[in-house]
Amino acid sequence: MPATTTGYSEALIEHFERPRNAGAMEDADAEAYVTNPVCGDSMRIFLRIEDERVAAASFLTSGCPASIGTSSAATELLIGRSLDEAVALSREDYAEAVGGLPKSKLHCSVLAAAAVREAIEGWRGENARAEAAERAGAAS
Repeated sequence: MPATTTGYSEALIEHFERPRNAGAMEDADAEAYVTNPVCGDSMRIFLRIEDERVAAASFLTSGCPASIGTSSAATELLIGRSLDEAVALSREDYAEAVGGLPKSKLHCSVLAAAAVREAIEGWRGENARAEAAERAGAAS
């Protein structure tokens, strides 16, 4: 499929045809599952977190080439970033990472951004609860 026919960039096609970091991560510290209710695309992201940084990321995505390609690029963008930097990435950042997206496929970058935010917020929430329980146990 040439990019001129599909509206997809060469970068997106490359990520779709040769996705990076695809698959479930057995030792993930955080994960999230998001679905676009309109198109049905879904993404599960897995993150390994060390010292408040994304040490590793992988994904399982079901959907169109743009969703799969954007998910692949998202994992590459995340690795090595602090959690604050990762949460701050916007849908525009994910779209730019694949050389842009056709207007009808911008929702794919929203899917990636939402999954990352949800995974990190979930991890932070779990850690805060664990720390509070530890403090409460030490106080008694």
